[in-house]
Amino acid sequence: MHRLKINGEQVEVDVRGAESLAAVLRERVGLIGTKIACERGECGACTVLVEGRATMSCIQPAALVTGDVETIEGLAEEILDLRAEFADRGAFQCGFCTPGQLVRATALLRDAAPRAGLDPEEVRHQMSGNICRCTGYQAIVAAVVDVAERRAGVDR
Repeated sequence: MHRLKINGEQVEVDVRGAESLAAVLRERVGLIGTKIACERGECGACTVLVEGRATMSCIQPAALVTGDVETIEGLAEEILDLRAEFADRGAFQCGFCTPGQLVRATALLRDAAPRAGLDPEEVRHQMSGNICRCTGYQAIVAAVVDVAERRAGVDR
């Protein structure tokens, strides 16, 4: 048995060999918001936060995780404004990549908190590991920039 702290709760899970954190979250813990797509750490659909850092959970062996894990389910309340901005801007279409996009954006927004907003190019660069096949990314970038500005109290 392996102990994980997931979304603030201690959980004991049976981890099999080099089983990925994504598989454990989905299959053992029942947190299916973390999507599994490429299983190579290339698309970002499986992004979770480990100790506050965006992590591709499909390539992260669960047995090696010792820090706090935050999933889209655990971030739901914190990111109400970000979720609303994604919806208002049409920053998602099919929705498959959305949890990973929102989790990665959360890490970016937390890092930006002391600053007055974010540069769109910086957001585009930071979000580049999260692939979306449906949108042109402009709405995603704009949503993150707008939320960062609102959180920093920047008037437009």
